[in-house]
Amino acid sequence: MTLNKDIEITSFVFTNKQSFKSIPRSIAVDDRQYSFVDSGLRYLIQKGEHLVRLFDMTDGHSTYRLKNEDDQWTLVSIKSPS
Repeated sequence: MTLNKDIEITSFVFTNKQSFKSIPRSIAVDDRQYSFVDSGLRYLIQKGEHLVRLFDMTDGHSTYRLKNEDDQWTLVSIKSPS
């Protein structure tokens, strides 16, 4: 299901203490809270000097695609198993 909704990241986890690479641990969207069980898959897309980071995260049941662009976070889609 494609959503493209603005979200708030309510907590992060840091993967590398020297570089402070952060990964969303939980998000809030439409008054609902979602927490993720692992660090997921991360993609970095660069077009010229413009960067977009995509994250595929799971709560143990569904997969959530998050986008971080220009300090704005978006829930792109939710994919539930059939």
